[in-house]
Amino acid sequence: MTDTRKTFWSQLAQAFAMFRNRKSIAGLIILGIFVLIAILADWIAPYGPTQKDRSALRQPPSFEHWLGTTHMGEDVLSQIIFGTRGVIVVGFLSAAIATVIAITIGVIAGYVRGWKSESLSALTNVFLVIPGIPLIIIIASQFDNPPIILIAAVLGLTGWAWGARVLRAQTMSLRNRDFIQAARANGEPLRRIITVEMLPNLMALIASSFVGTVTAAILGLTTLAFIGVIPVNNLNWGTILFWAQQNGAFPRLWWWYVPAGLCIAIIGVALSLINFGIDEYVNPRLRSAGERARAMKKKGLDVNDAVTAVRSIPMANTDAPPSSTRDDTTTQNSSTILTRNAK
Repeated sequence: MTDTRKTFWSQLAQAFAMFRNRKSIAGLIILGIFVLIAILADWIAPYGPTQKDRSALRQPPSFEHWLGTTHMGEDVLSQIIFGTRGVIVVGFLSAAIATVIAITIGVIAGYVRGWKSESLSALTNVFLVIPGIPLIIIIASQFDNPPIILIAAVLGLTGWAWGARVLRAQTMSLRNRDFIQAARANGEPLRRIITVEMLPNLMALIASSFVGTVTAAILGLTTLAFIGVIPVNNLNWGTILFWAQQNGAFPRLWWWYVPAGLCIAIIGVALSLINFGIDEYVNPRLRSAGERARAMKKKGLDVNDAVTAVRSIPMANTDAPPSSTRDDTTTQNSSTILTRNAK
């Protein structure tokens, strides 16, 4: 039992090796900063998100208000900080819901055979064609004040299908491997085969699906907030853009809408870097190319050079004469032989 646990944890550690490259580390650092801002919003925000300063209406950035103020004197920086919390909560909550459903349906559909696999695959195809944003609009219209958790749940329930299809395809290739066949021959239950044998080998795809769902959920939330579907009291970056557009901030009051747009772009770049790092780990060609490039950089070589520097190899016999001397000696010996034959 102890050996089994060690094997499981070693496989899990190898699965998370995808976060060791520079792209993933840079993306995780940026994403971690946003998470810290969301957690510490009550302590780092200079003002309350709805606190008004009547003496500074539509004021550009200054020492008192680093990102300026709105038409009602509200501090834009404080709204950005408090709006980060809603974005992070919805992104991670919806991604967690979608990932759990994708793992459950995708792995089971890839492992079992017959009508069970076909039924789960058909269910996945149905959810692939369900439009998420129109469905959220319909559901939100049934509530006077739809909670943010409901929005996250709907985004998660409509965003798991792509991840399930990828996991199903990968599981179908894993179920015929030797270690899976050995576990099945030993009479291991289905629960243990999936959780101990398969999931560590699927961890890279699961992480990539999770990151992609976070990106889609954040974009969906900000889009719904910008078009006015989400109540304005649920503060997030899309709500800031909504109020800026409603009060004629475009394009003159740039400090009102540019920071929120930059935050959306930056967190998108962070998630893309994480996804690129995972893709480099999963794809053997990209991984070997990245390792070769890093090795060349350590040696001080330029990765973009068309010609690779070749290291000179010393001769084994240091007492041998130079090549020119050997050539001259050979020529002289040949001349002597020709002269003797002529005689």
